[in-house]
Amino acid sequence: MRSRLTLLVLATTSLMMIAFLVPLALLVRQVAQDRATVRATADIQSIVPQVGTAEPADLRVTVEQLAATTGRPITVFLPGDTVLGTAAPRTPAVRLAGLGQSLTVASGGGREIVVAVQGRPDGPAVIRTVVSPAEGSAGVTRSWLVLFGLGALLVALGVLVADRLARTIVRPITDLSDVSHRLAGAELTARASPEGPREVREVAGALNHLAGRIQELLRAEREQVADLSHRLRTPLTALRLEAEGLRDPEESARLSAAADALERAVSGLIQQARRRTDADAEPAGCDAAAVVADRAAFWAVLAEDTGREMTVDRGPGPQPVAVSADELGAAIDALLGNVFAHTPDRTPFSVRLEAAPGGAVLTIADRGPGMPAGLIRRGVSGGDSTGLGLDIARRAAQTAGGQLEITGSENGSVVTMRLGRP
Repeated sequence: MRSRLTLLVLATTSLMMIAFLVPLALLVRQVAQDRATVRATADIQSIVPQVGTAEPADLRVTVEQLAATTGRPITVFLPGDTVLGTAAPRTPAVRLAGLGQSLTVASGGGREIVVAVQGRPDGPAVIRTVVSPAEGSAGVTRSWLVLFGLGALLVALGVLVADRLARTIVRPITDLSDVSHRLAGAELTARASPEGPREVREVAGALNHLAGRIQELLRAEREQVADLSHRLRTPLTALRLEAEGLRDPEESARLSAAADALERAVSGLIQQARRRTDADAEPAGCDAAAVVADRAAFWAVLAEDTGREMTVDRGPGPQPVAVSADELGAAIDALLGNVFAHTPDRTPFSVRLEAAPGGAVLTIADRGPGMPAGLIRRGVSGGDSTGLGLDIARRAAQTAGGQLEITGSENGSVVTMRLGRP
């Protein structure tokens, strides 16, 4: 936009300069020719009295002195065939002036000026001189250079001013684009400065209002998520009391652990939602090996009850990844829940965590009938579920700078989570 505005002003000013300078240049040339003609006419007019009264011998000296002084050919045609000064033929203009008429005519060698002189006893005389093209254009080239140099300077100045003005318009628009990209990148505190023309300031104000409204809506939504803790506290307490009232200690302990796990999951979801409202929060991270071990131990009980062979390999040492323990645990629960939901009992499965360049790779494979294509889309389910499990895993992988991949066949399904380091 800035370059287009500058080019527009360049084209406009150039056309204006051409329309102004070309006629002015022609006028300068005409003035120079007229000035040379007037000067030559004045020179020969100065010897008119001598031509009308002096003797030929004295007149010859006067004409030669004037020709030498002006550097211009001067010829005096006396009645008869007497010619004084610069030798020249009797041109049609000279013969016409011999009838008593002074005139100026254009010729191939410049301008021919002839003046008729009356008063000689032997008849009228004619004074002739020629203004050469060089004399008629003296100073024209320099004047043209000055004019076109001034025109180029004015065009350059106009382009410079146009570029500065365009910059004052384009810079606020560029800032608006930058703010919009920052908002798209979840930097909800980004705001545009109301600068530039009135229309651009109005757009900046509207963008700031939109960003504020989005921030308010997200804050309200996250607060609603946070209210789940209060709504779920009573049923969780009742569930825990029911578990404690069971006669079988093992069943009581298992249900209590499940209630505690549910409470931790809800609390983690609430904390995660509130952390997103804090623009200064540090990037999340956890030890993937510890999370895999914890969730594998949780699901091992159900795997034993359903007769499934569960293989867990979490590799040596800690595996730091750029996602919180709550998010990674929820993703693992969602993937393992799909294994139990979409495969029959006694179907073996494996959980494997291994180091990779720049992070870690979590692989969950089963030998079931295979997972239908398209389940990775949010809200799509192959069974009676919400269809959000794989989306949770996908978002956890993207949060860690990785991705989620699913391959399915008749021999089973393989889900791969690539996680980056913090």
